Amino acid sequence: MALIRSINGEEPYWRRALEYALAGNLQATLDEYTHILKDDLGLPDAPPARISEVIADKAAAVLALRTSNVGVDDIRPSESGLTWGMPVPVMRMRMRFAVRFGDEKSDDSNARTRAGNVRAAFNSPFWPFVLVSTSVGQEGLDFHPYCHAVVHWNLPSNPVDLEQREGRVHRYKGHAVRKNLARMHRDAATNGPDPWAAMFAKAVSDRPADSSDLVPFWLFPIEGGAQIERHVLASPLSRDRAKLTALRRSLAVYRMVFGQPRQEELMEYLLTVMPGEDLARMAAELRMDLAPGGTTPARCDLAR
Repeated sequence: MALIRSINGEEPYWRRALEYALAGNLQATLDEYTHILKDDLGLPDAPPARISEVIADKAAAVLALRTSNVGVDDIRPSESGLTWGMPVPVMRMRMRFAVRFGDEKSDDSNARTRAGNVRAAFNSPFWPFVLVSTSVGQEGLDFHPYCHAVVHWNLPSNPVDLEQREGRVHRYKGHAVRKNLARMHRDAATNGPDPWAAMFAKAVSDRPADSSDLVPFWLFPIEGGAQIERHVLASPLSRDRAKLTALRRSLAVYRMVFGQPRQEELMEYLLTVMPGEDLARMAAELRMDLAPGGTTPARCDLAR
């Protein structure tokens, strides 16, 4: 607000706000967000009046998310070591860019913000831009609409959990998919009232004949484009650095034995008797194609 008020003080504030939104291309942001919400809320075939009403309510709820309130601990040295407590007066910090996935106390009231509201806000182009979660967020929840990077504070103990974590940001019409789609087919955005529907339609018409229906809605890689990112905060000589190498190797085997009976025992056996180069070759040969209408032999690519 202070920034907008500093622009051309002779104009009314509302006009300066509109000009700021136009200069920042807010319309394109809303076009993308409403397209995502139509799918997320199950409204692709609903009447236009119903679509407008539900999407407006959802967007209003997301924009109403208030900044969270975080207390600051006071840590000081003493003769016996360190003293830890709350400072007097109590210090608070506003979190405007990151938020914990869970119930939050708002900044200016005692009201609680529920985890569902936090998830909806993170799945929007508005704040928060960083979501912090324990392992409770690694299964059954989707965070893909505006996120394609996962930062692992520490690594899980098995490849199944690693796959689950990174699968949260690799879903239908995910962020990386849309970034690549816009880069490749932005010229088609003017072919209809919904620019994103037009770009996806163009990608479908241009895909190779042997492609499955996963392209372009789940998979749309392009050279130099966006992809699912894995960041591991592992210090040199830490246990996680060694664990990452083992997890990468076992993850390839997990994808190869997915759906097999007693897959954990099969994984353990393959990791014991086969060197890494043979595992990569076998994984490429034995994958099953689970895509609808797939025509390529033996492929099951579950990579996130």
